[in-house]
Amino acid sequence: MIYVGGIPFATDESSRGTHTLISLMEHPILVSASSSFKFLPERKFSASEAESEASRKSKWVYIFQREYGTVDSALVDFVGTDEATTCVGLVIHNQKQGMTSVAHLDSPNVVDIGLSQMLSLFSDHDSDAMLDVHLIGGFDNTSSKNANLANRSSAKLDGYSYSLCAKIIETLRDRNEKFQIHTLHVLQHNTRWDPDGTALPIFSGFVVETSTGSIIPASFDRTSRCPDEIVRRIRVTACYGDPNWDGRLLETYDTKTDHFVIAPCTWSTHQLYIAMAIQELSDAEILLRCSTSPSAESPDFVENERRSRYLYDVPDFCKMSPYFQRDNGEFNVETVSLSRKCDYLIRHPLWRETFPNKQPRIFQRIEGGSWVKC
Repeated sequence: MIYVGGIPFATDESSRGTHTLISLMEHPILVSASSSFKFLPERKFSASEAESEASRKSKWVYIFQREYGTVDSALVDFVGTDEATTCVGLVIHNQKQGMTSVAHLDSPNVVDIGLSQMLSLFSDHDSDAMLDVHLIGGFDNTSSKNANLANRSSAKLDGYSYSLCAKIIETLRDRNEKFQIHTLHVLQHNTRWDPDGTALPIFSGFVVETSTGSIIPASFDRTSRCPDEIVRRIRVTACYGDPNWDGRLLETYDTKTDHFVIAPCTWSTHQLYIAMAIQELSDAEILLRCSTSPSAESPDFVENERRSRYLYDVPDFCKMSPYFQRDNGEFNVETVSLSRKCDYLIRHPLWRETFPNKQPRIFQRIEGGSWVKC
């Protein structure tokens, strides 16, 4: 059940999520909240020595694509994600418990089970408890500067973000819990245009301040996307071919122990072949073939892609691999980062080398905020 401003948001529950999404995008409270969010300064996270002492003392949990994490405000100061251009970051905050769950959603097919995973540690299950919700990301990569969402309601809403946003809203609406939506900074609300009229996201990342539940635009550098960055990036694409993760978000963080527990994921020799093919591409080819929004990617996208990613225009033998398939049967070109990832796969082609006995990789936080493998 969806609330806005403390009032139930009345919709036709027999309708698809698209109609509810369009109505919410036009709600004055959410329009105002999104307008205010645009003017917040972006906080940059880094674990490098050059950062201030106060920043390095902050404890944060970083969430990669298709991951989720639920954190306790007594143990973690911030939880967040970035690199969400056509993906959507979903926040659910339980003020009563001091718990915050964040997911980086990249497909409508992970929303139903994923939302249940996010809520699984909200233990009180009080039907009257109001859960604060924020959606950020998913810019409108198909729109023109003068386009209007309402005018497109009768037509098919194209673009990678629309179906994902609609599915999230539909699932929130149809569940029994009470979800108070505070921020809906997606689609046109999160879209700007360069001088050539190319659509770009305003923000592609955020953090939640766990003590207050407030949302802050944010970006992370490589030192702060830890621990186990490369393996976690590999899991994003490998999970498409691993039936254990069908329809599920990737488990990453243990709330009670404040440990990262990187759940195992399997991959085949297909990924080795693909990694070798990717290494032969130019930077421009990687950008055009590996992103749903080439003009919107961060400066380190190509480097990240060389560490980890698949192609849109791939060799015929690769097109037969399920790892290339989107949930609708098209090629999977979501933004997942490919040189270091490719290098890792070439050096470790067997998943058992990474996950011996199919056991998770566990990391604990040490003084100063860094992580060590247990």
